[in-house]
Amino acid sequence: MTDIAEATLLSAINNWTEKLKVEKNFSENTLEAYTSDLNGFLNFLKDHLGYPPGFTDFKNLTMVDIRAYLAERSSKGLKRSSTARSMSALKNFFGYLDLHGLTRNSVLSAVKTPPIPKPLPRALSIDDTINTINTIESVSKIKWIGKRDKALITTLYGAGLRLGEALALNQGSLPTTKGSHNMVTVLGKGNRQRLIPFLPKISEFIDNYLDDCPFPRRENAPLFYGARGKRLNPAVAQRQMRKARMLLNLPETSTPHALRHSFATHLLGAGGDLRTIQELLGHASLTTTQRYTDVDQTFLTNVYNAAHPRARR
Repeated sequence: MTDIAEATLLSAINNWTEKLKVEKNFSENTLEAYTSDLNGFLNFLKDHLGYPPGFTDFKNLTMVDIRAYLAERSSKGLKRSSTARSMSALKNFFGYLDLHGLTRNSVLSAVKTPPIPKPLPRALSIDDTINTINTIESVSKIKWIGKRDKALITTLYGAGLRLGEALALNQGSLPTTKGSHNMVTVLGKGNRQRLIPFLPKISEFIDNYLDDCPFPRRENAPLFYGARGKRLNPAVAQRQMRKARMLLNLPETSTPHALRHSFATHLLGAGGDLRTIQELLGHASLTTTQRYTDVDQTFLTNVYNAAHPRARR
């Protein structure tokens, strides 16, 4: 990467990504995507200008340059969603440069990218969710790891957490009292904290796992350990979920994140209030949560079409 831009610009990029990680609490996947998009833009500019770009080149960019960049992406057959994300990354970085007085260019603000409709979340059925929870323990030959996976999957579904949120929990995060409405503080996107009720069944499975776990039980230790005693890696959790869904012959969309969608969809289907579900999920905007009304309607329609005698004519 050192040859695609001037050193001062590369330093600014490192500071920007660190800010996104620490202050904005961007996920690793989003950080990788934004960094990849910015690197692609720098490579384009290097070829376009004939030399590695710097702050001055960023300041002098025109709409012609941006259109050339978009045309190159189009010629490669890249999806609109990919280009929209790339422009989002560039606008974020240019905003950072402007905020810190490094350089200013408003050309990107004039670029309008078509809105990309977000795909509806793919929720598991209630039966498939329960079967996944019951099956994933058998995926591992090591007893405590099987119990860990069951506890994790139950936490994702029972509390509607993102995988990263669950894996960031420490043992001291758990409720200290027994009961039906124990609350856990979760740190979500944008460093926003929210309180989530922990069902007794979640606590039960976590206790069963920790009782067999060979690593220390202490407040500042990870709640979910990896096999070597460090915090569980998301890729390992995703792998275990893949193995479980293969055993159950579930679709590829049955991922750890799908359990969060299932949590929201099943709550809505049972009459849950949309505002409450928004708070439980940690969505900043109700618009994001409203997507689940479409999911629920689709689910109900599928059930109707499959079960109603008149629908099968």
